[in-house]
Amino acid sequence: MDPSETRNVLESSGGSQRGSVSSSVARQLQLKPKHHPYKVSRQWPDLLYRFTKCPTDDLVHDEPSLQFRKNVFFPKGKELQIEDEGILRLLYEEAKFNILEGRYPYDLEDCFQLGALACRIELGPFDQDQHNQAFLREKLDLFLPAHLCKKHGGFLAAFRPRGAKQHGYEEGLLASFRQLVDDAACEESEALKLHYREYLRKCHLLRYYGSAMFAGEIDKPVQSFLHRNGRKLVTIAISLDGVSVMDSKEKCVLLALCFHELSWEYTSSEDEVADDILWLEFDGEEGGAVVNKLLKVYSKQAELMSGMIEYCIDFHSAVETPLAQDAGAAKPPRPTERRGKLKRQNSVVCNRIQQLATIDYVEEGKEIKRVKPKRAASFFTRQLSQGPASYSAVEVTETLEQG
Repeated sequence: MDPSETRNVLESSGGSQRGSVSSSVARQLQLKPKHHPYKVSRQWPDLLYRFTKCPTDDLVHDEPSLQFRKNVFFPKGKELQIEDEGILRLLYEEAKFNILEGRYPYDLEDCFQLGALACRIELGPFDQDQHNQAFLREKLDLFLPAHLCKKHGGFLAAFRPRGAKQHGYEEGLLASFRQLVDDAACEESEALKLHYREYLRKCHLLRYYGSAMFAGEIDKPVQSFLHRNGRKLVTIAISLDGVSVMDSKEKCVLLALCFHELSWEYTSSEDEVADDILWLEFDGEEGGAVVNKLLKVYSKQAELMSGMIEYCIDFHSAVETPLAQDAGAAKPPRPTERRGKLKRQNSVVCNRIQQLATIDYVEEGKEIKRVKPKRAASFFTRQLSQGPASYSAVEVTETLEQG
């Protein structure tokens, strides 16, 4: 199997992800071809001590497991060119797992389409006599995300009637499954390849597909006159497409940015118990004017996330520069036109900046007061403007806010 398409990952029994650490995402370290899994597993406590702020008990008792995962840096477009059915199956299984676990937030109507493809792959072609709502009822969580089809348990569940919402899931999945029709001349193996690719193609629409996942927390916005807030658990997904911050509980996107839309910095906490901080800076809006917004992400994996962002940017630069030279022309300028508003204003993949407790500032880090803000350059040193492209303003109304 081509190592560029898949990778070995050591995952701990509780804590983080792909060169990172997490609560819903266990601690994970992507291995290089030269690494020996057994030797790395023996060094696991040292790696946790060096790159995380795990409690002492975790360092001693944490036990890694070896997993086979997609390479973060393997281009999505090349996945669809793969002909080996075994590799396509592995990519499909990983994508499906992330969809079902809610690690890839997706809207319900899209989940029906993905679930229908999974039904076709797992159950075979649609059979009117066998595949009905009763048949799918007990298998619903095998095809749809768990948080969408939770079953109420306990003693009182016997007295609780099944709601229309649950029936809606079964009916929607069945309707999508019924619409899948294969070419009669297509052999089963070729039909499966087509469905694997279609499943992956739909997942490719998600910016966080194939990302390295990290766990962290962000401050909650003040919600009452008593100024009670606290922190919210989030998953930070970093891929070649950018950085996404997702609500770990609600399974939705809070913030998704391309690398040219952000600057970042990592600060280490002097307190051994406290988490380090990854700062994400992006353009936002306050009182109708463009301002800088800072999001503070607390995480024991902040240093790893900072390194991952830097590597992704360097990776882009290394790939794009030779292509531009081979073409004999300069890289075309990044389009500046506004993208239209999403049709689904409540989409789980749409940014929710209003749910973020950000620090808004102008002019060299001065926090915004009740004055008309003035656009200023970032005071962070780590930004893409040092690389191949300039740090450009984000069209807030059309691209970041939900509308």
